[in-house]
Amino acid sequence: MKLAQTRMKALFLAALLAAGVACGYSSKSTTPATAGTVPNVSELAPNSATAGGPAFVLTVNGANFNSNAVINWNGTAQTTTMVSPGTQVMATIPAANIADSGTVSVTVTNPGTPGGQYGGGTMAETSNSMTFTVNQ
Repeated sequence: MKLAQTRMKALFLAALLAAGVACGYSSKSTTPATAGTVPNVSELAPNSATAGGPAFVLTVNGANFNSNAVINWNGTAQTTTMVSPGTQVMATIPAANIADSGTVSVTVTNPGTPGGQYGGGTMAETSNSMTFTVNQ
């Protein structure tokens, strides 16, 4: 009789554990990242340069720049410094980037923020594009 009770308890415990695992009890759900703050570019200073000229400091004015916002020069992130919180950032543009005449797309990206143990955080967001002109 005791052997039958022990077997029944073991079977019950095994069934309970199997049901818990099958229901996803041991797995944790993740929360997807939410939209971040979208920056807005309103002005480039300067907005042009002469091809073959020296390196220069580009100042980007706008709104909603996070403290870690990054200026993108034709899609390539530049080392960026916050000048005025939320509204102004700057980067030194190397002479090699203006060696040839043409136009360049300038944007600002607010990097995403990581989530916690179960995901979350925010997505990276990129501003509207403004055109920088490299004159002959």
